[in-house]
Amino acid sequence: MYGAAALPITALRSSFSSTIVTTWEALEAGSFAAAPSASGFPACAEPQPTSASASAPRSASVPAGASRNDRGVASEPIQHSYDGLMRLRLYHHPDGTRIAYRELGAGPPLALLHSGLLSHMEWEPAVDSLADRFRVVLPDLPLHGDSEDHPRHPYTLDWFAEVLGGFAGEVLGPRPLIAGHDAGAEVLLHAILTHRMLPARLVLMPNRLHTPPQRPLLRAAWRLTARAAAAPGLDRLLSYGTRLVFTPERGISLSARANPAAADLVRHAFADVPGNSSLARSWAKCARVWPRGAQTHLLELYPRLRMPVLLLWADRDRCYPLGGAEEALRFLPHGQLRVLESTGFLMAYDDPVGLARELSAFCG
Repeated sequence: MYGAAALPITALRSSFSSTIVTTWEALEAGSFAAAPSASGFPACAEPQPTSASASAPRSASVPAGASRNDRGVASEPIQHSYDGLMRLRLYHHPDGTRIAYRELGAGPPLALLHSGLLSHMEWEPAVDSLADRFRVVLPDLPLHGDSEDHPRHPYTLDWFAEVLGGFAGEVLGPRPLIAGHDAGAEVLLHAILTHRMLPARLVLMPNRLHTPPQRPLLRAAWRLTARAAAAPGLDRLLSYGTRLVFTPERGISLSARANPAAADLVRHAFADVPGNSSLARSWAKCARVWPRGAQTHLLELYPRLRMPVLLLWADRDRCYPLGGAEEALRFLPHGQLRVLESTGFLMAYDDPVGLARELSAFCG
């Protein structure tokens, strides 16, 4: 370690990156085959991306759906059926945080919060069907996509909930329809628990809820790796290491049906990460303060949720077994549980029609 400064930077980068890859592969070996995302942001050490573009939406000089690589060169745009129709907006929180969000369609606002390390593109396959009935709002959480990633913010769960509450009040209105997945669901539950928002209808997709996190070794490895970015000189190296760990092929493993389009999801989410030392330092702060262990205090929240609550679960999600949702259902006064068959962590990529159908039926 002390002799690292004497090594050429390319050699050090190669050595450090290979160590990261070796660590992840060793932990993933065996039972972890198609593990899905992170709870506590990256919960299960999969390719849930942290697309890190700057703190504001990409420049208008970059084609829609495109991103910039670490040299600032625009990459090929990812084509969507709604290209040219999706509206890009920016919400400014009072503390200076900027939240980029997309919206499509007209009607009651329906917001979808993505999982940790991914971006608004997690919902891309289901957007067209939902936009026929709703104004679909797709925010990028802070540290993700085109939203804020500056290390000046605390990145605690309480801070995320405060920003989400402000966003909902200004963009969605007083009683929104809102759904959250993985880390997005955790932020959403905390925002409700702390009275920062009151949805008219609430959809919770796979997340840890009140249960102990699955695969604690993978979570611990993520925390240690992310927190290492706080050390001077390692922030930039770690940002380059993500290119070797979170490959597009890993995105396909998050789909129970091995949908090849999931590779683009991961590619887009990590397109701007290599070389982004600011983002690496921000993730180090988040890893240090994100809640660990079972969130048993949620058992007290469930009976106080007087709005209709839909638990929309996948039957092949290894990180978030169905048992946790079945337990929570017993405490929800107006809860219901629906399971999408043959779906994994990326439900919108495994069954976009089924996902849109369940959301539409529940949200009206």
